[in-house]
Amino acid sequence: MLLQVQDRILKSFPEVEWVLGKTGRAETSTDPAPFSMGETTVMLKPESEWRKVPIDRSHWPQPFRYLGELILSPARAMTWDELVAEMDKKLRLTGVVNAWTMPIKNRIDMLSTGIRTPIGIKIFGPDLAKIEEIGKNIEANLQMIAGTRSIYAERVMSGYYLDFELKREEIARYGLALDEVQMVIESAIGGESISTTVEGRERYPINVRYARELRDDVGKLERVLIPAMNGAQIPLGQLADIKLTSGPAMIRDEDGQLAGYVFVDMAGRDIGSYVKEAQKKVADEVKIPVGYTLVWSGQYEYMQRAKERLIYVVPLTLLVIFLLLYVNFKSVARCVIVLLAVPFSLIGAVWFLYLLGYNMSVAVWVGIIALAGVDAETGVIMLLYLEHAYEKWRKDGRMRTIEDLKEAIIEGAVKRIRPKVMTIMAILMGLLPIMWSHGAGADVMKRIAAPMIGGVITSFLLELLVYPAIFEIWRGWRMERSTSA
Repeated sequence: MLLQVQDRILKSFPEVEWVLGKTGRAETSTDPAPFSMGETTVMLKPESEWRKVPIDRSHWPQPFRYLGELILSPARAMTWDELVAEMDKKLRLTGVVNAWTMPIKNRIDMLSTGIRTPIGIKIFGPDLAKIEEIGKNIEANLQMIAGTRSIYAERVMSGYYLDFELKREEIARYGLALDEVQMVIESAIGGESISTTVEGRERYPINVRYARELRDDVGKLERVLIPAMNGAQIPLGQLADIKLTSGPAMIRDEDGQLAGYVFVDMAGRDIGSYVKEAQKKVADEVKIPVGYTLVWSGQYEYMQRAKERLIYVVPLTLLVIFLLLYVNFKSVARCVIVLLAVPFSLIGAVWFLYLLGYNMSVAVWVGIIALAGVDAETGVIMLLYLEHAYEKWRKDGRMRTIEDLKEAIIEGAVKRIRPKVMTIMAILMGLLPIMWSHGAGADVMKRIAAPMIGGVITSFLLELLVYPAIFEIWRGWRMERSTSA
């Protein structure tokens, strides 16, 4: 019934093609989903068929706002984040917590970390009731953090059970064995499969037990009859105490300890800053007893692993570039001048990421590493043009003063403009189409291409403006030193 309500709400969105919901789990040990988990797969229509939303230009300065209304379209296509936010708002159902993710990604996350949301908190300890209490406290405190879309702490002790406490003395008094009583409880109440019916390619088990109206409350269960050896029929209520109890619906065990999970779905900010704020909030507001520990998992766990690798990969990349440059130039000063292109490009990369609203991620770092190689290449070409102009003037005997050095640098830099523009335009023409791409993998490709696009633009400008000045300082210092010698 709940899935039908969710599917009906989701299908009411004009952007939705079809919806399929399922609940429960597969009968296999490779499926980590609990019985209470429901999954709904939503297939969307092409983005060209999505609704248009008006563009908000109220925060623009008045002249730009007027020009924007004249030149630009008054409406734009709805984004994926806006659509998910609208769906999440309409799906706020009692007793249900939403987590928005991709189907295959969800399964991979669940199999690798056990967490099916971007961020998860694992609580380890010896007592399930205390683990549930800690999880509820964390849930209450993290709801106020900016970016929290939904949060749910597992109710570890939310299972309800029907316990039969057998009275051994009463059973022995009637000449019965424990197995006989347990067999009646199992077959009459729980049900027993006696055969299988075959209908074409389908197979259905045949289960025999008491009718529902004879076993739907404790009073009726107490009147279930147990046959004795002498032919007497003893009510089950005389042989056992029947009562309803609560306990763990599913026991999680990890690293030899009992565990409980807190699932956090977030949006609108990066995972690193969110977890940092959440960790501080938990440390200040939630008291963790001795013997209990917290582990932050989910995509945050992937990010930490990637961060540990990037600590070594980024410096190693710069070292390899430096060694290759040194093999070519045989000069530390020239290698340092070429590597100055890296901070020049980082300026544009950071600003372009900020304008696009992208957070730092592994894909962004991959783009920055690739950008370092491209900038070293363009820096080498710029330095070679300046060196050729300097050597030409020196061989012609015109390199006598600092003014001559400046003229040589201007000549080399001017000659560099056209090939420099051609190089940058070739890179931009190859990368810009990625920013308008859609479909599988587009989000990752955009975050790889974005720092390269912003970086090559500022690198192009700063190399033409700053490189000649640095080269003049370096060559001028060497000329003064050789003159004084």
